Amino acid sequence: MNAPARPEPFSLRRRNPNGGTAPLANWGFRNETDRLTDVLLGSPAHLRHLSPSSLSRKHLREAPCNIQVAQAQHKELVAAYEHFGVKVHMHEPAPELPMQVYARDSSVMTPYGAFITAMANWWRRGENYAAIRTYEQLGIPIYDMVTAGTFEGGDFNVIEEGCVLIGCGGARTQEEGARQVQDWFDKEGWETRLAFIDEYYVHIDLMVVPVAPKLTAVCLACTEPGIVDWLKGKGHEIIDVPFQDTMALGCNFMSLGGDRVIAPTSLSRRGGDGGQRAPAAAGLPAGLSGRRQRARGRGGAQPRRPARGAADATLSGGGCSARHAG
Repeated sequence: MNAPARPEPFSLRRRNPNGGTAPLANWGFRNETDRLTDVLLGSPAHLRHLSPSSLSRKHLREAPCNIQVAQAQHKELVAAYEHFGVKVHMHEPAPELPMQVYARDSSVMTPYGAFITAMANWWRRGENYAAIRTYEQLGIPIYDMVTAGTFEGGDFNVIEEGCVLIGCGGARTQEEGARQVQDWFDKEGWETRLAFIDEYYVHIDLMVVPVAPKLTAVCLACTEPGIVDWLKGKGHEIIDVPFQDTMALGCNFMSLGGDRVIAPTSLSRRGGDGGQRAPAAAGLPAGLSGRRQRARGRGGAQPRRPARGAADATLSGGGCSARHAG
């Protein structure tokens, strides 16, 4: 039995400018569908819902956010992760960061360390600095920081190992920020693809989401045909998610690996509780369960210790999931 690798010193820029950055020994992330071992969440302790996007404004008009219900559902989400053996890490709550619960946006985990994004809205930019403190406490070095333009974590979608789909819509992620991130991973030898999305969608992960190895949920009605052809060319089976379902956050789920996901119960039933959606953790969600047998046996899921923001299914946000190699 090999002794565990010693943690390396914390660094604010671990990335090799010329590529060839060595993967971390103790933490890592390969893709969105490996077995999830650790997840980084934000606390809803100081949640105050702001409405910067057309999608969130629509939801808030139809069903104003019930903070107490959201906080209770967040506890359910944590319990669901823990039930399936995922270790939950939390950002330290801060009253000046009312939307920190959407932890996926402020940072992204990679095989080489976490990279810090550049949030689009001024009231969320403090989350980037808070994320640096969290990673320092966890002993996870920073790969790099986005500086060329805005970029948010929901637009970094690792379709499979060494292959990333980067969303760019202008509302949250600007082309300048997206191309900076793309250049980093081009130099690391990854296959990268930019997807220009309608600003109505906040991030790419509301319309293209890996479910299991070679199985991807896609809103065909609003995804560029070239992206769909690219996925099919890589051998991905496509599950069409109707546009109306994406408006109900039907693609907002988190793969646990091993043919399990955490998803809003609204995927199987609509309405009921003022727009809040409790997480469900089981097999593939309703609407995807018909593909469950095909999803099985597509290669063993490897432990991935998340430091990428793990999705908060309850609040339609994301989290940072890091895959731990230890």
